[in-house]
Amino acid sequence: MNAAVRAVVRMGLYVGAKVYFIHEGYQGMVDGGENIREATWESVSSMLQVGGTVIGSARCKEFRTHEGRLKAALNLVQRGITNLCVIGGDGSLTGANLFREEWSGLLTELVEQGSIEADAVQKYSALHIVGMVGSIDNDFCGTDMTIGTDSALHRIIEVVDAIMTTAQSHQRTFVLEVMGRHCGYLALVSALACGADWVLIPEMPPEDGWEDKMCQKLSATRSRGTRLNIIIVAEGAIDRHGKPITSSLVKDLVVKCLGFDTRVTILGHVQRGGTPSAFDRILASRMGVEAVLALLETTANTPACVVSLCGNQSVRLPLMECVQMTQEVQKAMDEKRFEEAVKLRGLFALMFPMSLVLLTFLLCILHPQSNFNVAVLNVGAPAAGMNAAVRSAVRVGISEGHKMFAVNDGFEGFCKGQIKEIKWADVGGWTGQGGSLLGTKRYTGQPSAALMHFYILPLQALESLLQLYDARATYEEFCIPMGMLPATISNNVPGTDLSIGADTALNAIVETCDRIKQSASGTKRRVFIIETMGGYCGYLASVGGLAAGADAAYIYEEPFDIRDLQANVEHLTEKMKTSIQRGLVLRNENSNENYTTDFIYQLYTEEGKGVFDCRKNVLGHMQQGGAPSPFDRNFGTKISAKAMQWISKKLVETFRQGRVFANTEDSCCLLGMRRRALVFQPVVQLKDETDFVHRIPKEQWWLKLRPLMKILAKYKTSYDVSDSGQLEHVMRNRPKELDASVAM
Repeated sequence: MNAAVRAVVRMGLYVGAKVYFIHEGYQGMVDGGENIREATWESVSSMLQVGGTVIGSARCKEFRTHEGRLKAALNLVQRGITNLCVIGGDGSLTGANLFREEWSGLLTELVEQGSIEADAVQKYSALHIVGMVGSIDNDFCGTDMTIGTDSALHRIIEVVDAIMTTAQSHQRTFVLEVMGRHCGYLALVSALACGADWVLIPEMPPEDGWEDKMCQKLSATRSRGTRLNIIIVAEGAIDRHGKPITSSLVKDLVVKCLGFDTRVTILGHVQRGGTPSAFDRILASRMGVEAVLALLETTANTPACVVSLCGNQSVRLPLMECVQMTQEVQKAMDEKRFEEAVKLRGLFALMFPMSLVLLTFLLCILHPQSNFNVAVLNVGAPAAGMNAAVRSAVRVGISEGHKMFAVNDGFEGFCKGQIKEIKWADVGGWTGQGGSLLGTKRYTGQPSAALMHFYILPLQALESLLQLYDARATYEEFCIPMGMLPATISNNVPGTDLSIGADTALNAIVETCDRIKQSASGTKRRVFIIETMGGYCGYLASVGGLAAGADAAYIYEEPFDIRDLQANVEHLTEKMKTSIQRGLVLRNENSNENYTTDFIYQLYTEEGKGVFDCRKNVLGHMQQGGAPSPFDRNFGTKISAKAMQWISKKLVETFRQGRVFANTEDSCCLLGMRRRALVFQPVVQLKDETDFVHRIPKEQWWLKLRPLMKILAKYKTSYDVSDSGQLEHVMRNRPKELDASVAM
């Protein structure tokens, strides 16, 4: 929430508005006085890394009454406030819309009471409302992700990863209860992210007899050699008859039926706390800026809107359409129309069947065999989330009836024959493992005819796949379906906005920057120069800079010279003299061959003498290591499952006269996220979009975020609003290709 508050304040000041904090939510609006204070640029400094909300939040019964809203209207009019940016859940946003609808009547009442002058009714005739959804449950319809959800997932996965080590040591079963009274998003996604054995959520109660099925699943897992079981229960989980399924009930059931040593862990409010993730900071910053732009464009006839995320794009939706749809979900659940509730949620329609496939071994036993062989290999440098993608590919492939093979050490291992069949149990526990368990190497040799039908999980595999496509004219063995998934911390693959591994690297950068800045607390003014990885792609430096609150980020895509460096130093010097105590400058490793990290460090040190001192830090390969973030685990899982289903479809379509023969462009594709949708794109069509010399796409969406970073760092710059959201309507049934576009 603090990242959103910061973005609204600074974007508001940037456009020349007077911005106010309303402390303690609607209670502060009703009480007025010191609760409503003017905000300055400095008042939102050093708050990006702080959890919760620094301006406070409180439930307010008085605001639900007409008299309370009358007091709130008076307090706003006295300060000339006619634009409200509300961050909260559906209850807060519904209250804001009611306040807006009553506004003119409230002003008339205030005139009659003599509390305000008559001309104030004309002067402040309309109240404009824009909402941003802050909820860890992700229970608001109309947006793929709400502010706070990703951070809550981080807390859950941290706990699960820690518990799995002790559970494995003692051969225990753990039942984890997570938040989600009316929404099972946290439970479902964390179950996918940690490879849980069973998950229970309120939207999809289990069928009668679920107790026996669950125990059979746990027993089967143990019989295959697994030393632990993880069961995740949403706090609002119920059975088909509306009876609560509690974590203690599940524990007692496992102990009674199986005799397993079982423990219960209730995470509770741990999920609400802690440092916000990189994803949440970026999401909140983008939404905050979009909210200010929406307020600037509103008229008296414009309905109150909520800023939402669809895929990788900000959109504006009518607030009450979203609220009504959210309420329809709860109504459907109350009336036991669970299938309809799942469809209304949208993302569950895609994710729940996938979770059944990945978590249930029985499905692959019942599925008829296809007689197709499918291989999985990793290419290039390792990226966190690769193992989750391999696990998903293997298990979905087995459930489709294929015989799955794993290739060690990429194409080099393929040519050496390092190929072995991989079974369901072989990929157990892979989701939380960093790096590449299959091994991955760069290989520049020529294609060999010793390949089978295969599926590629690559980092820099685009060139390899293009070689294989061209080799189809020589070797018919390459006339098979070939798929590629983007997996690289640099996020430099053409044809996709996001890559597996980039989110984990961003979190490593942001966490390190937070610690580095904290190291200077209580000391004199200090500027840190941080070098990030990424090759020639400036994604990590730019987006990491936005999430960490950097003052500048130097990248290859945006050329700079000594005059730019001097201007940055002067700007930072001026800020240091008046307000901030710590500065942060990021530099992409290949941003400029002459203006190196050492050069920039020495320049800042010399020019900042008497105002600030300087330190430098090269982050290096720590950005490539570590356990995958929840985003990367789930993004890898979902796009890999979708790619394997595509492979299965292509194998059936191209099977003729006892063999597979696929030689068309659309049988050799990359699966990537493009704005709102996951799209399969023939790799030959991506050649023109790629700068092969510098290994970057010719057009990159995140470059539009760079002016946002500069604005939030107090630079006077222009902001491109061509890509800002336009008011749309809620789609009740999103097309299948859009269902998969959920960014988390």
